[in-house]
Amino acid sequence: MTDQKNVGFGIVTVEVWNIIRMAFKPALGKQSKMAREENKRRGERQKQVQEELISLEEERVYREGTVTIRDLIAPSALKVETTHIQLDEVFLRTLFVVSYPRYISVGWSAPILNMNLTMDISMFFYPIKSAIILKQLKKKVGALQAQLSADAEKGAPRDPLRETALRDIEQLRDDLTQGIEHFFQFAFYITVYASSKEELDNSTEDIENILGSKLIYNKHVLYQSEQGFNSTVPLGMDELSIAFNMNSSPIASSFPFISSELTSDNGVLYGINRHNNSLILFDRFSLQNANMVVFATSGAGKSYAVKLEVLRSLMLGVDVIIIDPEMEYNHLSEAVGGTYINISLASESKVNPFDLPRPVGGQQASTEDIIRSAVITIKGLIRIMIGQMTAQEDSIMDRALLETYAKKDIPASSDLATVEPPIVQDLVDVLEGMEGGENLVLKLKKFTEGTFAGLFNSPTNVNTGNQLVIFSVRDLEDELRPMAIYTLVSYIWNIVRSERKKRLLVIDEAWWLMTHEDSAKFIFALVKRARKYYLGVTTITQDVNDFLGSPYGKAIVTNSSLQLLLRQSPAAIDVIEKTFILTQGERYLLLESAIGEGIFFAGLKHAAIKIVASYTEDQLITSDPEQLMKIEQAKKEFERELGAEGTT
Repeated sequence: MTDQKNVGFGIVTVEVWNIIRMAFKPALGKQSKMAREENKRRGERQKQVQEELISLEEERVYREGTVTIRDLIAPSALKVETTHIQLDEVFLRTLFVVSYPRYISVGWSAPILNMNLTMDISMFFYPIKSAIILKQLKKKVGALQAQLSADAEKGAPRDPLRETALRDIEQLRDDLTQGIEHFFQFAFYITVYASSKEELDNSTEDIENILGSKLIYNKHVLYQSEQGFNSTVPLGMDELSIAFNMNSSPIASSFPFISSELTSDNGVLYGINRHNNSLILFDRFSLQNANMVVFATSGAGKSYAVKLEVLRSLMLGVDVIIIDPEMEYNHLSEAVGGTYINISLASESKVNPFDLPRPVGGQQASTEDIIRSAVITIKGLIRIMIGQMTAQEDSIMDRALLETYAKKDIPASSDLATVEPPIVQDLVDVLEGMEGGENLVLKLKKFTEGTFAGLFNSPTNVNTGNQLVIFSVRDLEDELRPMAIYTLVSYIWNIVRSERKKRLLVIDEAWWLMTHEDSAKFIFALVKRARKYYLGVTTITQDVNDFLGSPYGKAIVTNSSLQLLLRQSPAAIDVIEKTFILTQGERYLLLESAIGEGIFFAGLKHAAIKIVASYTEDQLITSDPEQLMKIEQAKKEFERELGAEGTT
């Protein structure tokens, strides 16, 4: 039987099939070659894709082993409790506001923001179309009016709550219709951080008490600790969704960034408020006391700021007395015609530590009380001069000082306006005639006959009648500076008590006085009593640790209504932060401030300040050595030109 194959609809024999295959053989071969090339390309692509997948897998594995910023800041452990979360050693809890009073004051959140706590605060605003609110308010008005009408028909007493609500709703409808107000749903969350569960509970209670005092009621999260934490981290997610209906005005009063205004009608311009560029204009004598402390590192502009205040205070008629340890105020004194007194071993200007205040207007205490007070003050000076005394020596010195005043005919009945105070030599003479005073005489001899004889052993011959009086102690040895400053402050205190008038006393580098207990105690007593004599004491120091390390230094800060903090060193910032209860942002501000920038405290208010001066003021008060050299050079050239014109 002949072989047959089906092709289409007919029957083809093997011979015919072979003829057809031979005819189409070139085309079939070409098609087979193209298929092989396509398969090859497909294989190459698959191989390339496989290599890319392997590369991506390798990169993924590598990235898993790489430390990212997220890995660095993320806690090693997170424990979610019912009411709080524990992140490593830190405990945190989220609070949310659920109710507000009818009225809230502007800046109601300021007491919370100013708390010395670590916290995150989130505020979410959800705008609502006015048409929706107006529709709801219309229904509410109808219900209230119907209720009031029903009460009136029944003869029931008036309901003030409903009447007040009706007035508020009508006012809100008018404001919404006119576009004066807009409506929002407002959410306010606070997340508090603490180092222990007990501290977290105490901080939560403090915040709740502050909010409760303003009739703002809040709750803390329950079984939503993680959602509360996520709602206050800077991700912009509100996972709590606990909002309160509120219009624009009360929401505006909730704005958390509040800057203190330190502008008054009278006073001295201290600088520019860096929060809002307003003027910090203040009268220090309007506070409970006029004392001021200035803390700054070297070169931060503390002397510049104080000299600027002195210059502007002089224009307001305030008398100023300055103790200058580095002769920084000489140029200012020459410019305003002040009295500059140089105190040194070889100087002709002398201040007697035995001076007594002069009575004025019969308002002084009795002469006996004044003498006894002077004896206590001088004993403090002598302890600085000769060191600590034994109980026996202290008793001998006390009796000797009283006899020294008596030797100069200054008994309790004396008229202090005409007496001649004793000097250190008179005290030595008295001690030489007393049993047990030999050792004290030996220690005091160097202040009467030795190297230091020219400092305290002369009557006072300085003139302090000028509006600006500056005492310079630059030429004194470091050993003598605490004694000299103590004596000068005591002398100035006698002048202040002799006549009441508005005065400023500036003590530069006040840390010198904190190195001895007697001088520190004296300055503290002076600062406490200065207000009664219309005196404002300004203490300036760059050695913050030494000053605040003394209990009297901290007390001086407490009794100073004004505080000026300029740039601080990292070594002192921890003490400053603890003393002045600074926030973390204020801490960084003091570390990174430029020259003349810092924080100004006035009573309960404080603001970031930038010290500014006019060109003329800057030329008078600058402490920059290069600028001072240019001024001196210009001055010499002017004098030379003036001399040449005179010769011509």
